[in-house]
Amino acid sequence: MTTKMFVNLPVKDLGKSVKFFTALGFKFNPQFTDENATCMIVSEENFVMLLVEDYFKTFTPKPVSDARKSTEVLICLSADSSQDIDEMVRKAVAAGATTPRPAQDLGFMYQHGFEDLDGHLWELAFMNLEAHAAQQGA
Repeated sequence: MTTKMFVNLPVKDLGKSVKFFTALGFKFNPQFTDENATCMIVSEENFVMLLVEDYFKTFTPKPVSDARKSTEVLICLSADSSQDIDEMVRKAVAAGATTPRPAQDLGFMYQHGFEDLDGHLWELAFMNLEAHAAQQGA
């Protein structure tokens, strides 16, 4: 059996979050969606559970971090090209996201990202393995 990953994120307004991530091209599993939560499909093996903050609190005895004030996690997704990254960041900004820093082109890797409506940081990365091997002298 393949291990699947479910990242759980608290959100202030589930409807706005669904609209935001839909604008980026993500789909949702209606089987795991109600007024408290939705299951965003990242890939066949990776999912993000967007949980209304009060519901999220029922899963942890700890206080919920304010993602606008501190960073607990960086969510990084791979991309097929730097153009795909730029397109997703463009869509994210058009849907209300901000970009906390400019894109970085390290030659073998291209990165950019955005801060979603709740302050969660999403990084996107394209790794050019041939350029990396050349840089390493392989």
